[in-house]
Amino acid sequence: MMLRGTSERGLILTGVLLATFLAAIEGTVTGPAGPAIAGDFKGMQWLSWIFTAYLLAMAVTTPIFGKISDLFGRKPVFLGGTAVFLAGSLLCAVSQSMEQLVAFRALQGMGAGALIPVTFTIIGDIYSIEERAKTQGMLSSVWGISSLVGPLLGGYVVDYLSWRWVFVFNLPFGLLAIVFIARYLKEDRIRRKTEIDIFGVLLFAAGMGALLFGLSTGGQNFSWNSPLLIATLAASVLLLAAFWAVERRVLEPMLPLGLFRVRNIAFSTGSNLLISTLVIGLSTYVPLWVQGVNGGSAALSGLLIAPLSVGWIFGSVAGGRLILRAGSRRTAMLGLALIFAGALGLALLSRGSHSLPLLALMLLCGIGFGYCSTVFTIIAQSSVGHSMRGASTALNTFTRSLGQTVGVAVFGSWLNLRIDQLLKGLSSGGITGEDINKLLDPQAGAELSGTAGGVLRTALEGGLHSLFIVMAVIAALSLLISAGLRSGVPVAEQESIAFKKAQ
Repeated sequence: MMLRGTSERGLILTGVLLATFLAAIEGTVTGPAGPAIAGDFKGMQWLSWIFTAYLLAMAVTTPIFGKISDLFGRKPVFLGGTAVFLAGSLLCAVSQSMEQLVAFRALQGMGAGALIPVTFTIIGDIYSIEERAKTQGMLSSVWGISSLVGPLLGGYVVDYLSWRWVFVFNLPFGLLAIVFIARYLKEDRIRRKTEIDIFGVLLFAAGMGALLFGLSTGGQNFSWNSPLLIATLAASVLLLAAFWAVERRVLEPMLPLGLFRVRNIAFSTGSNLLISTLVIGLSTYVPLWVQGVNGGSAALSGLLIAPLSVGWIFGSVAGGRLILRAGSRRTAMLGLALIFAGALGLALLSRGSHSLPLLALMLLCGIGFGYCSTVFTIIAQSSVGHSMRGASTALNTFTRSLGQTVGVAVFGSWLNLRIDQLLKGLSSGGITGEDINKLLDPQAGAELSGTAGGVLRTALEGGLHSLFIVMAVIAALSLLISAGLRSGVPVAEQESIAFKKAQ
C-alpha cells in the first residue's frame, strides 16, 4: 500500500467513513418505509423480503469479495462494490413492483457484501496497530450512530417526501466516497498468476444461500417440518460439505481453512458467532417485553433500547484504546462480561419493573458490544499478513451476519414454543399463541377480556423470561470461549508465520 502522508490517510479515512455510513444506515433507514411500500405495491406478504433479500445477499457475498480483495486489491473491490450498491439504490427508488424491489434490494446487498469488509480491511492496511485500534473504534461507532439516526431519518423522509427518497438520499455519500478512494488510495501493483476458485465460490454461494434462506424462513414462512424446508437445509449441508472438500485442495481457496488454525482467529470467531445472536435478540425482544408485557408504547420501547446504540459508540472508542494497554484477551472478556451482566439482569426482570433498570441494562450491553466489535475486528486484521487480511476481515463480518440470522430463527422458534406450552397450562382453551398479536395492537388489545389479557401477558412474560435466560447462557459461553484468546496485542508478522506453518 503506497501512501504519501498523513493528510492522504485522513482523506482515505473520510471516504471509508462515508462508505461505512452509506451501508450501515441502509439497514435501519428502510424500516419506517416498509408499511408505506407494502401499501403502495399491495404486497404485504413480501414485506419481510425487503430486508431478508438485502441481508442474505450481503452475508453470502462478504467472504467472496474479501478473498477477491486479497487477490486483486482493495481499491477495485471498494469502487466496484460502491458502484453496485448505488446502482441497486437507484433501481430500488424507481422500482414498479414489490418483486422488482426485492430483486434490487438483493443487488444492493451484493454491493454491501463487497463494501463493508473492504472498508475495515483498508483501515487495517494503512494504519499501524496503535493507530488502527483507535480508528477501528471510530469506524465501529458509525454503526451505532446509524442505528440512532436511521429510523428517525427514514420516518421523516417517508412522512414528508416519499419512501422512494429513502433509497436516493445516500447517492451523494457514495459518490463522494468513490472520489476520495479513487484519488487518494494508492496500491502497489503486484503481478502474480492467480487461479480463481470458481467452483468454491459457486458451492459457497449456493450452500450458504440455502442455509440462510432456511433459517430465515423456518417457523415463519414455512413450518420446521415442511418437506421444502427440510430439503433446503439438507441441500445446504451437502453443498457446504462439498465446499469444505474443495477448499482443502485448491491453490487459492475462497475461504482459507488455515485461518481457523490461527488460535486468536478460531476463538474470536466462535465467540463472535455466539455474541452476534444477542445483538438481534435484544433489539427484537426487549421492545416486545416493553409493549406486550408492560403495556408500554412503541415510542417508549424505542427510547429504552436507544442506550444500546449509545453504549455501542462509547464502547467502540474505549475498546480501541484499552486493547493497546490490556491486550485483546482482557478487552474481549471485559466486553463479554458486561453483556453477560446485562443479559442476566434482563432475566431477573418481572412485569411492572421500573424502566430505569432496563435503561441501564441496555447501556451495559451496548458498551459490551462496542468493546467486542472493535477487538474482534482488530484480531481479524492483526492475526495474519497483508495477503490474507481481506479474507480474515470478511470472515469476521460474515460471522456477525450468520450469527444474527441464526439468532432470529432460534430465538423466534424458542419463544413461540414456550408461549404455546405456557398457554396450555394457563388456559382451559380458546386462547392460542396467535392471540399474542392482540397485545401489541391497541385496538385489538382493548377488546380482550381482563382474564384473556392477563393469561396472554403471563404467557408472554414467561416466554421472554426463558428467552432472556437463554441469552445469558449464550453470553456466558461466549465469555468462556474468549478465555482461549492469547494475551497481549496480536502482531501481524508473528501470526502470519503461524498461519503459513498451519498451511
